[in-house]
Amino acid sequence: MLKFVSKPAVKLVERYLPDPYVFVLLLTIIAAFAAIAVERQTPLDVLRMWGDGFWNLLTFSMQMLLVLVTGFMLANSPPVKRLLQRLANVARTPGGAIMLVTYVSLAASWINWGFGLVVGALFAKELAKLIRVDYRLLVASAYSGFVVWHGGLAGSVPLTIATDGHFTADQIGVIGTGSTIFAFFNLAIVVSMFIAIPLVNRLMLPDDKDSVYVDTERLNDDTDAQPMRLTRPAERLENSVTLAWLVGIPGLLFMLDHFLLRGGGLNLNVVNFLFLFLAIVLHRTPRSLLNSLNEAIKGGAGIVIQFPFYAGIMAIMVQSGLATSMSEWLVSFATETSLPFWTFLSAGIVNLFVPSGGGQWAVQAPVMLPAAEALGADIPRIAMAVAWGDAWTNLLQPFWALPVLAIAGLKAKDIMGFCLIQLFITGAIISAGLVWF
Repeated sequence: MLKFVSKPAVKLVERYLPDPYVFVLLLTIIAAFAAIAVERQTPLDVLRMWGDGFWNLLTFSMQMLLVLVTGFMLANSPPVKRLLQRLANVARTPGGAIMLVTYVSLAASWINWGFGLVVGALFAKELAKLIRVDYRLLVASAYSGFVVWHGGLAGSVPLTIATDGHFTADQIGVIGTGSTIFAFFNLAIVVSMFIAIPLVNRLMLPDDKDSVYVDTERLNDDTDAQPMRLTRPAERLENSVTLAWLVGIPGLLFMLDHFLLRGGGLNLNVVNFLFLFLAIVLHRTPRSLLNSLNEAIKGGAGIVIQFPFYAGIMAIMVQSGLATSMSEWLVSFATETSLPFWTFLSAGIVNLFVPSGGGQWAVQAPVMLPAAEALGADIPRIAMAVAWGDAWTNLLQPFWALPVLAIAGLKAKDIMGFCLIQLFITGAIISAGLVWF
């Protein structure tokens, strides 16, 4: 049945989903008109909100670009390529490849979302070289595992409220991860995802006549350093293992100090630092790393041009009060039992316009926490409802798919039809877990 349902969904999305750049332009227009019509903001005020907020994600944009570049360089190093090849050999059939890439993506995303995005996409490429399988579904499967990130170790909402002095500490205190990430209801949702998502992806595998295969030659790269005679001093430096390791090894020692001696955790900067210095060491020479960098950077155009527009949209949604109004309207239907569901649904809708976990909690916490207190609802569960809602509609919002699409060489319309099916199924699972588990 899923194969039957996914076929028209894929065709629908392929026909009507525009490029992510066009998508963000449409969202900009919708957010602006909604702020004027619903919140009674003047066009000049909305224009100022948009323009003033346009560059608010510059740091994050660079971080995301580095997620793509450093992850690509690491996975493109000879040792990691051999490791991915061995792991890819575990899959013997198209269905096995679909399930394997989903499991790898789920596990990596639960550990860290940036890690999961890159590893899943690169592993999908490696599998496609060995097994003839629908490439669209393979990459969609790699991306679908991303939906668990906010219920995992790097979830920004649960980690925020577990931090001393967070902005709602006076209202709810500090809530440890034992009540959120490691709570029974959250672990039950995660386990259900690990069961359902790979199975659904496998059941959506198209028949051979409906499948789209990739030319394996397109997936091969020419970034490996070719044997050459070194005649100039500059060439010797570019191909010096000693030079690379004199910088790369201290970087890895810094990471050991961060994790072992200082007890540091994972965040986006740590992941990028680790990926970069592992890549420097494993590529062995600066020339090999630079060849890989030249290949990696080609896919970063979407990130560079689109993220400022999302910053502008977020500014309109937050400063106009539109995000708060949407949340308040949905919460108005709620009871003590149903509040987690309505919170989850409102977070999913807000995420289409504010695709940032931390930013979304800042917008919705002032609405959801008083509602939870008034109704006597469980605060940790409400916080995780926001977290899961933020992660859930990433299956529809192409913002987070940009690094995956850049690595895989596909467009959003190629994978989002399959993700649309997962959107409905995972939405049902998460809703049930938040209300009944």
